[in-house]
Amino acid sequence: MSEQEFVLHTKIREYRARLDIKQSELAEKIGVRRETIVRLEKGLYNPSLKLAMDIAKFFGTTVEELFEFEE
Repeated sequence: MSEQEFVLHTKIREYRARLDIKQSELAEKIGVRRETIVRLEKGLYNPSLKLAMDIAKFFGTTVEELFEFEE
């Protein structure tokens, strides 16, 4: 069985824009570095389940709404 590649798409930038907050502000609120938010928004980092849930909770949405994996 071969390992499949998944591409992560996020709506973090869209949700940040709705609240008019900077990457650094979001990072501080959820306890990560700004670089983590940058990498998440660019699809260069797959978050842990806890981090995904923390971000979704902050925005008042679900992990499924905020993150989408595509084969």
